[in-house]
Amino acid sequence: MRIFVFFDLPTVTPEQRRNYTRFRKHLIKNGFLMLQESVYCRMALNQNAAKTISDNVRRNKPPSGLVQLLTVTEKQFTKMEFIAGEFKSDVVDTDERLLIL
Repeated sequence: MRIFVFFDLPTVTPEQRRNYTRFRKHLIKNGFLMLQESVYCRMALNQNAAKTISDNVRRNKPPSGLVQLLTVTEKQFTKMEFIAGEFKSDVVDTDERLLIL
């Protein structure tokens, strides 16, 4: 499973910028990878692990702004299409069980 975190946080005041930075660093520290600006993704082994990760994000959300969570299966994730530009990555995004590098 994959957990997506989408967020739109205000950055007008210095305190809001600190909250934005803290939240973003929290996501990175907890294994989330940035897909786009303000869109992060993390892999979860099962539904229970996904719930634990989601609860952790909820506990560390900033006081203002919008944070959204979306959980998708690996099969759904691998159907993601990249429309514009070239995509180069060392990240393996396959749903096969055996992978030889």
